[in-house]
Amino acid sequence: MDTAAKGGKKAFSIQDVGVGIYLLSAFVFMIVPMPNGLLDVLLALNMAVAFAILFNSLFVNEVLEMSFYPTILLFTTIFRISLNISSTKLILSTGDPGNVVRTFGEFVGGNDLIIGTIVYIILIIVQFVVINKGSERVSEVTARFTLDAMPGKQMAIDADLNTGAIDDAEAKRRRDKIQEESSFFGSMDGAVKYVKGDSTAGLLITLINVVGGIAMGVLRRGDTIQDALATYTILTIGDGLVSAIPSLLISLATGILVTKGSKEANFGPDLVKQLFGVPKVMYFSGAVIVLLGIVTPLNVVIFSIVGALFLVGGRVMSNQLEVDKVESAVMEEETSAEEIRKPENVVSLLSVDPIELEFGYGIIPLADVNQGGDLLDRVVMIRRQIALELGTVVPIIRLRDNIQLNPNQYIIKIKGVQVADGEILFDHYLAMKSGYVEEEIAGIDTTEPSFHLPATWITEGQRERAESVGYTVVDPPSIIATHLTEVIRQHIAELLTRQDTQGLIDNLKESNPSVVEELTPKLLGLGEIQKILQNLLEEGISIRDLLTIFETLADYAATTRDTDVLTEYSRQALKRAISAKYFEVGETTEVVTLDPKIEQEIMNSVKQTETGAYLTIDPDRTRAIIAATDEEVKKLDDLGKSQIVVTSPIVRIYFKKLVEDYFDELVVLSYNEIEPEVELHSLGMIKINDN
Repeated sequence: MDTAAKGGKKAFSIQDVGVGIYLLSAFVFMIVPMPNGLLDVLLALNMAVAFAILFNSLFVNEVLEMSFYPTILLFTTIFRISLNISSTKLILSTGDPGNVVRTFGEFVGGNDLIIGTIVYIILIIVQFVVINKGSERVSEVTARFTLDAMPGKQMAIDADLNTGAIDDAEAKRRRDKIQEESSFFGSMDGAVKYVKGDSTAGLLITLINVVGGIAMGVLRRGDTIQDALATYTILTIGDGLVSAIPSLLISLATGILVTKGSKEANFGPDLVKQLFGVPKVMYFSGAVIVLLGIVTPLNVVIFSIVGALFLVGGRVMSNQLEVDKVESAVMEEETSAEEIRKPENVVSLLSVDPIELEFGYGIIPLADVNQGGDLLDRVVMIRRQIALELGTVVPIIRLRDNIQLNPNQYIIKIKGVQVADGEILFDHYLAMKSGYVEEEIAGIDTTEPSFHLPATWITEGQRERAESVGYTVVDPPSIIATHLTEVIRQHIAELLTRQDTQGLIDNLKESNPSVVEELTPKLLGLGEIQKILQNLLEEGISIRDLLTIFETLADYAATTRDTDVLTEYSRQALKRAISAKYFEVGETTEVVTLDPKIEQEIMNSVKQTETGAYLTIDPDRTRAIIAATDEEVKKLDDLGKSQIVVTSPIVRIYFKKLVEDYFDELVVLSYNEIEPEVELHSLGMIKINDN
């Protein structure tokens, strides 16, 4: 094995040797005299390197692909100054600095002292005032902003990593990129000073050459001041130009690189597209140019041709955009079709949205923010309201239009199955009688979809009148939002998944780790806790006070793992919340009680199994209990009271299971779930006459 490889060091490559020679030669040229032929070669090489740097900065996709640019700036600056010193030596010593310097002085400078001087001064002004100054400011601001943005970018990467959007390798790659960007723009802020210093040095060297050349011509060669001024100044200007032009190219490259930013971009096509990519702009620009040629003394032929080129370009661009649009649509359809054809993508079709709200095209404006619709905001508020009210997180509610529905129809789906529907009139309001009304309002009779109450559709002009005579008036978005809220309340128990339950447990564990560690997984599994929480939610009991629920479960789970029994214990621990939900403090509440004989009969029919308890009551006896319950509950309905039945704690859950399929709004409470200060009045007792 190679010794260098053993030591962990790379052997020198040709590139390493070339860079070393390039840098070392700069110091050699400052000391050792150089023949003018070699100077010509090196000046040509210097100009080629400057063009290479310019085009690299122009076409590079991302600035980090030129991460060594600050080092390149330093190397090229030193090399260019060394050539400047060598050419100065030749000008002052021999008066013949070679073909390149002389050509730039005579040809580029017009072989005229005044023209050459003016051209050189203009180049210096452009480089100093325009390019260097702007590049310096952009580099400074970019470096500051890049550094300030680092914490936010790091947090975004950590967030993506925590949510599983990216893996550790991708997170590391992004962090490294952020660090490289910060280092690059920080280095560029300082490297721009090299370019600015190079321009200053070039100007000072040129002034020294002029003075030194005149002194050498007059004192050493015996030339007149006029001859010395003409000879040496032309050569000095040529030397200044041959150095200023590469310096200007590199200054331009620096400006391009720092203004391009860190975004990946295909510079040429993107630049042309942004400048000439809007047909309307091309049309207006061409029309203005043509108009200027016609109504002003400007050359009408030239301006008409240029304007016509813009107009034709606009037309070509417009056609191209249409072609691109069609190709994009075709490509999208082909991509979609190709995705569908892939056998592995059938799996994605198996997923079902927990909650969906589909609506006809007539309701689309209510969900379109651009048309002033606020249905999306109301959906967000529904999730917030349910979270505060019941203590659980509502899944994402999917909104989508469905052309198969009637224009004003909407349907609500739970796990892909329709559970409710309704129709609205987009430009009408729903008026409902909230009690006594002074007069009837004419309109379209209908039924309110949430609670199935009689209602009337009225116009906006009737709204104020309806409210004044005692109607409750609601707008279409409120109707849909209310209906959706009620449907979610009814099905919230089945929407609570094990993953949601784990999220609630993790949230509680952050503040109360002891009770969570005691309860799960030692005493109860995740599925058992989910079932208990579902039991509570199914009867509208909030699980927001999860700490009390878990402490109760920890107390009783050691003696029983029956989720129904544990649910009852949890309800009793939440009696303050339950009492506040159904009773008013200081007021007497009418309720119905259950005959102890029926309670005993129900308990005798309970059969315990490994999977839970069930009732074995005779069907005829069940119908008799249901009929007796219906008779007593009607007494509460006739008085406009809530349907509340109070039973003994041991029988409550079984009686609830017995009657829940027959009474949607019946509330069954046990005595242990009611606060002592609550005053109850029994309107009757559910009992069966066996005579």
